[in-house]
Amino acid sequence: MTRRWISGAIGVLALALAACAPGGGASGQGDDAGAGADKVTLSLWSWRVEDVKAYEKILAKFEESHPKIHVEFKPFQATEYNNILATGLSGTGGPDVAQLRAYGGLQPLVEAGQLVPLDGKVEALSGFDGKLLEGAKGYRDGKIYGVPFAYQTLQVLYNKKLFGDNGIRPPATWDEMIAAADKLKAAGITPFAVAAGPDATWTLPIVHEIFGNARYGGTAFRDAVLRGEKKFTDPDFTASIKLIEDLKPYFPKDVVAVKIPDVQALFVSGKAAMYPTGTFDLAPVLKADPSLEIGVFQVPPPPGSPVTTPVTPGWADGSFGVNAKSAHQAEALELVKWMATPEFGQLYANELKQLSAVPGVTPSDPLLAEMAGNYAANGAPYMLLVDFRYGQPNGDAVFRDELQKMLTGQAEPKAVAESVRKGVEQWFKPGN
Repeated sequence: MTRRWISGAIGVLALALAACAPGGGASGQGDDAGAGADKVTLSLWSWRVEDVKAYEKILAKFEESHPKIHVEFKPFQATEYNNILATGLSGTGGPDVAQLRAYGGLQPLVEAGQLVPLDGKVEALSGFDGKLLEGAKGYRDGKIYGVPFAYQTLQVLYNKKLFGDNGIRPPATWDEMIAAADKLKAAGITPFAVAAGPDATWTLPIVHEIFGNARYGGTAFRDAVLRGEKKFTDPDFTASIKLIEDLKPYFPKDVVAVKIPDVQALFVSGKAAMYPTGTFDLAPVLKADPSLEIGVFQVPPPPGSPVTTPVTPGWADGSFGVNAKSAHQAEALELVKWMATPEFGQLYANELKQLSAVPGVTPSDPLLAEMAGNYAANGAPYMLLVDFRYGQPNGDAVFRDELQKMLTGQAEPKAVAESVRKGVEQWFKPGN
């Protein structure tokens, strides 16, 4: 899957007209009348309704150094955001700057010509991690359409008190992890907090990545699939799926009915000892109980794994891009340029307890710092999300539905693997 780096440019005249146009947002109706005619109001759309206070604090710093620009943070429900954003960008009432999904989630907006290419406009992007920039690039043209704001890593969070009370240490081998799970289960504690209910099927491929990435071969397997040398029906990938079936006895009872709030409550309340999840869940868990003592470990490679060291899968979470129809492209570019600075990155990491994509930003939270270190040392791509969301059927979506079927006894691991292969091969061509 070859991607070319192609520089793009926006005409000087277009930028000049945008800078002179009245109002904020693509509709040109967002001026802050009380602040004077020369002050521009930018509309910033997001899917993070839970982050309003943090963004208000972060954006206030931007406004201190850019007194002629005011930014209105406007979040929407995450489940509705994709459709709302597509509609907004296609008309005249959309945002000036938008939080963008990564990889395949970005591609429809790129193909519709709704975003401004940032190549050559945001110089700091040249210093970003190339793996994270992939999430902000067009699939075919290779242009950069957003400034990456965060990356996520996948690992197991664990309750330190429950481990200590039961004489358990973070496992160094797969057998030690299973022995710990058996001990916890015998004590009436759910070993792994996993949800597979109707609202939570999207987490199942994440659980698979955490336990199975090393088993299927990590980055080497992913590269072989992209070159056409291996398929998803490969015995190693099938074996990685079977791990989830084998671990089911350690999941909550009736796991296919368990919702995400339920599973988070299990972990926070101490009824579950381990939580296989992403970095994104650290802040909500600690918000629910700030006194909770949490540790983190990478899953040891299962027996038979081609990879012999623990792996931390990860991916670029998203980026911030400029609406091609914005009446204030010059000011919008100033905002996304600032989002590529260490000042923004450090504020983002501190206020949201997330891993910033900005180079050189060090998480102040020690647990986040440990996760970042694990990813830097042993990172691997969350393959189905990073590479197989660019067509229909979406490989990640096929996989989550098939995993749920497997957990209800309606599918065998081989059938799950075959469904994924059949789905992605409808649009994926190796080497493209």
